[in-house]
Amino acid sequence: MKLRKILLTSATALACLIATTAHANERIITVASTTSTDQSGLFGHILPIFEKESGVKVRVVALGTGQALDTARRGDADVAFVHDKAAEEKFVAEGSGLERKEVMYNDFVLIGAKSDPAKVAGKDIQQGLRKMVAVNAENRPNFVSRGDKSGTHAAELRYWKSAGVDLDKEKGSWYRDSGMGMGPALNMAASLNAYILADRGTWLAFKNRADLAILIEGDKQLFNQYGVILVNPAKHPHIKKEDGQRFIDWLVSAAGQKAIADFKIGGEQLFFPNAKP
Repeated sequence: MKLRKILLTSATALACLIATTAHANERIITVASTTSTDQSGLFGHILPIFEKESGVKVRVVALGTGQALDTARRGDADVAFVHDKAAEEKFVAEGSGLERKEVMYNDFVLIGAKSDPAKVAGKDIQQGLRKMVAVNAENRPNFVSRGDKSGTHAAELRYWKSAGVDLDKEKGSWYRDSGMGMGPALNMAASLNAYILADRGTWLAFKNRADLAILIEGDKQLFNQYGVILVNPAKHPHIKKEDGQRFIDWLVSAAGQKAIADFKIGGEQLFFPNAKP
């Protein structure tokens, strides 16, 4: 009995050691990305394809672009996959990341109640925002901002500025700084019948639309480019350089670009691959 107990204990210990070793050898990379790529369902579509082909598992940390880049800057991610070109170029210039590669694009749209109380509907984002603040402050309809330093938030601020609106001066109770990701911010806008800037991908995947609809689209300024960057292993030696680069190479390859193009909701394509050969 004593020998049997010793053998059983040894076998259990060996099984635990094998499991621990297998777990340690499991290839996993962390990708800091935007809420739009996650909440739209894109990652749910493309990652199983990549993981099956490569044997590399991908853990996504979905944040606003600013927070995603900060996460990568600290070395808490191997790859950044975001959509704020100026911030991405700064990230590379400061040495936090290696080469920035363009992957895909979609566009931003201005969402609002179908009744469109500020009469902003059309194809001109600047004109639409000017019409919004032309409504007297007491009656101005609500606008929900991401307010989270995301790529969408950065784009929104650019549009207010290019429209000639001094947002600091005009801000009031009508302007809701949510600090939320795209999905929760859209939920807030739906509950308030508010205007909101959204990326088309998340909007198409969004189910709780209530009385909301697209009011402004088609303006060339609403173009929304996504880029991918490997975190600099010279700054963070623990970065999984080879597997992170493999993910990047796959995204911009014919196979990765096809996977992105094939992702549709209700027959409508959400992202359009445009990686340079």
